[in-house]
Amino acid sequence: MKKKAWREAGTGYLLLAPTLFVLLLFIIGPIVFAVFLAFHKVQLLGTSTFEFVGFDNFKRMAGDLRAKIALWNTVKYVVIVVPCQTMLALVLAATLNAGLKGQKFFRIVYFLPTLTSSAVLTLIFMWMYNQNGLINHLFHAIGLPTYNWLGDPKVALNAIMMMNIWSTAPFFMVIYLAALQDIPDSLYEAAELDGASAIQKFWYVTVPYLRPVTSFVVIMGLIGTFQLFDQSYIFSAGSGGPNNSTLTVVLLIYQYAFKTLGTMGYAAALAFVLAIIILIATLVQRRFSKEESLY
Repeated sequence: MKKKAWREAGTGYLLLAPTLFVLLLFIIGPIVFAVFLAFHKVQLLGTSTFEFVGFDNFKRMAGDLRAKIALWNTVKYVVIVVPCQTMLALVLAATLNAGLKGQKFFRIVYFLPTLTSSAVLTLIFMWMYNQNGLINHLFHAIGLPTYNWLGDPKVALNAIMMMNIWSTAPFFMVIYLAALQDIPDSLYEAAELDGASAIQKFWYVTVPYLRPVTSFVVIMGLIGTFQLFDQSYIFSAGSGGPNNSTLTVVLLIYQYAFKTLGTMGYAAALAFVLAIIILIATLVQRRFSKEESLY
């Protein structure tokens, strides 16, 4: 029996070997190496050197003003974008699930931004945000003030927020739309018999039923928004400007890793701290959603 069990286990691990090899090489290996780099002063160009510095890279963050600005920008971005994209996705899904005329057409139209490349979408919005672009022309036509969307530190990050809310909400809308199909009609019929209005049915039937889906959407939103990089990079040509207003933690990591000599270890330490922040935010959200589910 033992030989047979060992033979079966060996066959299973042999079949798993290609997948395990890929996981070790491309996922677990880079994570372990990044943690290793976080405790070293690293020079990768030319002759590679690794000097163990302990927690010096982590201590350096306390006096790094740009790291504090990047963290503040990232947190502000997360706090605004995640709730907005979640609510917009839920409203769009509920609207398309209401049986309106032409809803199949609108589902396709709403989902188009998700199919567009992030870089291409950013370039399109940069054209729209130009001082002589479409948005300022529309604002001027209806008597609203125009903005220097790309050059004003007060509005540059807000411009990226609006673009990402518009482009990411359709993806989560599809998730909500699939979940809405599973809500039993009997719940709505019972609420209707009790005299509930359309808004009351949405608030007291739809929203509570979708709490597990909302938890998933929020967690995915948290992970994605904390990792904002490409839009910020393209908007600012990699500088995080104007005046560090679009500098995010991931963009700062890129700058230290590939633009500044001898700071690869510090960049790895920043990446490690960012991973811990994302993990804590995810755990807090999961804890909060579990407490909500008790009621």
